[in-house]
Order: sequence, then structure tokens, then C-alpha cells
Amino acid sequence: MRMNTINVPKGKNVYFTSDHHFGAPTKAASKPREERFIAWLDRIKQDADVLFILGDLFDFWFEYKYVIPKGFTRVLGKLAELSDQGIEMHFFVGNHDLWMRGYFEEELNIKVYHNTEEFKINDMVFFIGHGDGLGPHDKGYKRLKKVFKNSFFNWLYRWLHPDIGVRFAQYLSLKNKLISGDDDIKFLGEKKEWLVQYAQKKLEEKHFDYFVFGHRHLPLEIQLNPKSKYVNLGDWITHFTYGIFNGEKLVLKKAKS
Repeated sequence: MRMNTINVPKGKNVYFTSDHHFGAPTKAASKPREERFIAWLDRIKQDADVLFILGDLFDFWFEYKYVIPKGFTRVLGKLAELSDQGIEMHFFVGNHDLWMRGYFEEELNIKVYHNTEEFKINDMVFFIGHGDGLGPHDKGYKRLKKVFKNSFFNWLYRWLHPDIGVRFAQYLSLKNKLISGDDDIKFLGEKKEWLVQYAQKKLEEKHFDYFVFGHRHLPLEIQLNPKSKYVNLGDWITHFTYGIFNGEKLVLKKAKS
């Protein structure tokens, strides 16, 4: 796996956020959370050098050739503003928005990743991803993900009119527990957390200062050994938490209401 390198100037920060699920459970219910996120973006643009979004920004996202889901105009507009300001942004697709096909890169200048990546940020080495399908857990979802990413099934889905396809997918996103991740919000204990187990396995191969994931909807900071930490970013549904790295240390904080 290649190593991405980021050098953060003194006085600037790197921000991490994930699992916003905008659009759920309804457009009206989602709006206050979207407004809180936009206000947070407005605040961090003063000192942000890089922004990482670790998936599930939307509860459902699918890019047709000439169509994207309706809504999220203010969120997308604010991200475009930060991009135009020169803030570097990285987006890791989650299990709710894995069907990205170039819109973020072409329209917002945001780099999109479909797999985990390694980053060296200043002198610290990060292992970053959404977190879905990793470790010994998620077996049912792993099988489902193979279907979601299958080019033939994607081709078939594209033939559905968006009015039908998007509505059907939004329904499944809320009702199917393998997709919605309802079982992923329960803390299993440090030794049983499957992303912690995955991180510990990776440490047998190589040292990382930080493992940063989303997906679990739980704000977690777990020391794996004296020099390595697992961080889960929580969500913007219940916790409204995010990560901030000042060039030396990564900590979790809660966004102002």
C-alpha cells in the first residue's frame, strides 16, 4: 500500500469526521443536523489545512451518469467553499455512499477512496478508512457488499428510473439492518471490538501511530500499545464528535450545538 504524505503548517489542523447520514430518517429530521455540520465547517475553515470525511456523509448516495440524489445543496455548497479556499479534502466511501463515480472529484475537487489508505501526516503514520467489512465481524455485510460493488448489479440498478431507484434504496438503507448498521452502535468492550482486533492484527505487520475509522457510531479512543492508538470518530446523529490533529496529537471533541 502506498504512503500518502501531508505536511501540516504550524498553526493549522487536520480534521476528521464521519457518519452523518444526512437525509435520514427524513429530510425534515435531517435538516437541523445538516445545519449544525455546516456551522462546524464554517468554524474550522479558519484553521483547517486538511479535512478527512470517513464515509456515510449521506444515508444514501448513488451517482447515475447525469443524475445525483436531490438535496444536500447547502452541505455540498459549503464543502465547495472550503475546497475553493484551498483546504485539502479526502473522502472515504462508507457502506451508505459507496457508489461514488467521480462527482466529488470533478465538482468539489475532493479525493475519493474506496479502500483503506496509509497517510504520513508530519511525523505520524495514520491508517485510515470507513471501517465497514474489516476484521472478523461484519460477515453478512461482507457478502452484501460484494453484491453492491458487482458491476453487473450496478448496471441493472442504473436502468431503474431515479424516482424508483433512489426511493427503493432509501427504504432499504433505513430498514435493512445489514446496511443501516443498527447493530454497530453497541460497545462490545475493548477486547471484543472488531476494528480494534483488526488494528492489532495490522500492528503485527507494521507500526502505525493512529488507526482512524468511522462506521461504529461510537466515539472511542483506545490505546493499542504505548505508541499506537485506535480512534473511532463517533457520529453526527447522537454524539456530534470529530477528530482534530494539531500536527502532534489526535484528540476527539464535540461540535458546538
